[in-house]
Amino acid sequence: MNEMDVKPWLIRMSQGDEEAFQAVYDLTRDQAYGLIYYLAPNKHDVPDIMSEVYIELFKSLDNYQQEQKFSSWFNGLIIRQVRNWKRKSWRRIRIMERMKGMSFEPLHMVMEDRASLLSDRLELLPMLEDLPLKLREVVVLRYYEDCTLEEIAQLLKIPLGTVKSRHHHALKRLRSMYSQRDHRKEQDGYVY
Repeated sequence: MNEMDVKPWLIRMSQGDEEAFQAVYDLTRDQAYGLIYYLAPNKHDVPDIMSEVYIELFKSLDNYQQEQKFSSWFNGLIIRQVRNWKRKSWRRIRIMERMKGMSFEPLHMVMEDRASLLSDRLELLPMLEDLPLKLREVVVLRYYEDCTLEEIAQLLKIPLGTVKSRHHHALKRLRSMYSQRDHRKEQDGYVY
């Protein structure tokens, strides 16, 4: 997404131009989808979260300041919507559990089809999905969105030291998961 391409459309969108909203959507949807896909607790929720993101974009466009980098502001909006969705999902599940009296199975235990859009191309995605959301956010923003640690601190509204700590712990966990996977493959007799 090119900042210079988006900004004129944002101005028109803030003035109520419906065509501008479509243009902003067209320019940002791939980035939004990718970030949501990496952060979403359940991959089948991605289209719904995507809708929530664009509803919130429309509602909160007045909060965007033109001198601010749009991609950073937009990434922050996406992260907040994914967190809100996760929180709402947990509430719905708890309510359903109380109503049905069934035993609770955590969301992270529900495994999605691994043959989806990106998981067959990215070997680390299954491991990334096993990270807690706070660690996953830092990894996705750092390595998939190419944000600096300082930008991540601003987006997540946390101290830089916390970002560095989460980054360190996430990489440590990913290395451990990766070596365990390799060890299992060696035991099963796989040859690379």
